[in-house]
Amino acid sequence: MPSGAGRAVCGVYEVHPERVEVARAALPEEEVLQEATLLLKALSDPTRMRLLLALKAAGELCVCDLALLAGVSVSAVSHQLRRLRQARLVAFRREGKQVYYRLADAHVARLLELALEHAEENT
Repeated sequence: MPSGAGRAVCGVYEVHPERVEVARAALPEEEVLQEATLLLKALSDPTRMRLLLALKAAGELCVCDLALLAGVSVSAVSHQLRRLRQARLVAFRREGKQVYYRLADAHVARLLELALEHAEENT
């Protein structure tokens, strides 16, 4: 295979200032960009995806339920839920000593649907 074959390479160095300016204007504020990055990083783990998909299906589950479902320890689930809370992907409520988790909002459910839809296109 010739060098560079199969890779996307610019054959001619040419800048398109109008397109660059349109793209630059469409970029969000740095704070929003950082928040979106945190969100996508939180989704980048199979266990966290399993937890989120379980919450999407069941609506609300406690840590013990999630641990059983994911096949990991309660401690591991708690750690993963902390990451998901930091990314504002899950919310929780207390009922006595029990804590129940749910998806934070409809955006999270839609994000999961889109991720699976996109992944299924490639399988």
